[in-house]
Amino acid sequence: MNTRKYVKKKLVLKKSVRNFITRVLIVVIIFLVGMILVKSNSKAKNSILKQVYDTNFKFTKVKEIYQKYFGNILSIDKLALEDKQVFQEELTYQKSKSYLDGVKLQVNDNYMVPALESGIVIFMGEKEGYGNTIVIEQIDGIDVYYSNISSDGIKLYDYVEKGKLLGEAEDNQLYLVFQKDGSFLDYKKYI
Repeated sequence: MNTRKYVKKKLVLKKSVRNFITRVLIVVIIFLVGMILVKSNSKAKNSILKQVYDTNFKFTKVKEIYQKYFGNILSIDKLALEDKQVFQEELTYQKSKSYLDGVKLQVNDNYMVPALESGIVIFMGEKEGYGNTIVIEQIDGIDVYYSNISSDGIKLYDYVEKGKLLGEAEDNQLYLVFQKDGSFLDYKKYI
């Protein structure tokens, strides 16, 4: 009886390893085909550059497509559900006022800005009307602009956890903008 269980477990493990290797090989083949297209076809190269650099590249879309066709290799969603606040301060402000596509918050002197949700940093730099900006694509697919902050510890494409310190608000003003699929969202639902 024990040998049957052992053989069954061994077969399940073998099948799991084979499925994992197959998925990895498929991803490698797709990547190599993409690289060959980029090297040999300037039209494909320009198209890929436009998709990645000019438009907002959606990591959540890539994750959805990968899960649809290949399933989960690692349970990233389970890890994401176990968010633990690293930086203990929550978003606090004295006044809020609509500003351009989002909200302008009046905050305390030397206010340290926490990430509202976990996600990937997809933009860092100046945004007209907002100043120095960090854009985070959250796990739920919403892009959040954190503007008018000074930041040294965050880099492009870093994964930041909910509550992580992003930087210090400048001039007691913090601008937040919420965007999903190219449409700006009402900030009142998120702060």
